[in-house]
Amino acid sequence: MHGETQELAAMPAVMAAHGIELPREQVDLLTRYCQQLWTWNRQLNLTRHTTSEKFVSRDLTDTLRLAELLERRQRVLDVGTGGGVPGIPLAIIRPDLKVSLAESVAKKARAVEQIVAALSLPATVHHARAEDLLRKHRYETLIVRAVAPLPKLLGWFSNRWRSFGRLLVIKGPSWIDERADARHRGLLHNLELRKAAEYPIPGSDNRSVILQIRPKVKR
Repeated sequence: MHGETQELAAMPAVMAAHGIELPREQVDLLTRYCQQLWTWNRQLNLTRHTTSEKFVSRDLTDTLRLAELLERRQRVLDVGTGGGVPGIPLAIIRPDLKVSLAESVAKKARAVEQIVAALSLPATVHHARAEDLLRKHRYETLIVRAVAPLPKLLGWFSNRWRSFGRLLVIKGPSWIDERADARHRGLLHNLELRKAAEYPIPGSDNRSVILQIRPKVKR
């Protein structure tokens, strides 16, 4: 517990070290989120990032890069949110967005719902598979991080494109092989895939990318 308290107290300094400047109320909310997340993590396997450095360099960095690609007031669905990343940090740093979070594992969904309530965030948590939610709900953007390989993702949503505009998928170096596999299976036939962002993974020689996938525009 003492170590966790130190980690939480270090959050502003770690953000500054990574060149991240946010309003104080957002820094406070992000710190409270980590406190909630790490507390729940003792009961459930919600995250492997249980230090301020890991949270800032991986979770928060990914979220900030995503935020740059989202227009104001978009309806956004975090697919397979797990412990709430990137949906909860996104709801904190972009309060203009209408953020929903989907989680198919009941225990995780309940934990995330309680975290959202504790932070008084206007985000909606669904205990459901994202592809099932799309039967009734519509979103401009689906965001996906550490959920499944590209071929599996594209298979899930192949019949749901009328319910959302695009996918933003965070991937590591494996994305090139996954794209080739998806093409081989014909899953990208009517879709446009482009690299919307690319940035280094701290402490590694590898890079993260954010892939934007949307239906091809018919000419």
